Amino acid sequence: MDLARGSVCFSATHAGGVARAALVLRPATGAIFAAFGASKFINHASEARSFRTYGLPSPDAFVYFIGVIETAGGILLIIGLATRLAALVLSGDMVGAIAIAGVKEGGVLNLGLAPALLATMLFLLWAGSGPVALDQRLLGNRDRERAAARG
Repeated sequence: MDLARGSVCFSATHAGGVARAALVLRPATGAIFAAFGASKFINHASEARSFRTYGLPSPDAFVYFIGVIETAGGILLIIGLATRLAALVLSGDMVGAIAIAGVKEGGVLNLGLAPALLATMLFLLWAGSGPVALDQRLLGNRDRERAAARG
């Protein structure tokens, strides 16, 4: 067996697994973020009371701000558009949730789900959108346009 050939084979297998993981994780976590973001609007009074206990400035406005971030970021993940940017912003959101709500309240959501979502966002930041994403279609079109311009 050629060591170099085995290495290439491993890399292709590894890349396929990463792409499949991104394909599953991206829309699943996007749906979770979109649902939690929407709840910031649907249950605004309850969410604002929670944010008030965290000592955050302007809790009503802060709930709306986080709701927009989570809803928009979740939708971007579901459709696979600007995946790395959305993952970066949502990573910051999860760091905030862990540092503020996790420390203050603990619990399964703040110290269980939030770290899992953070880890997934870091994975997507590294891996990208995976197949079946608008990012791939847009990047693919750009690559084809560059190739056509060259020759």
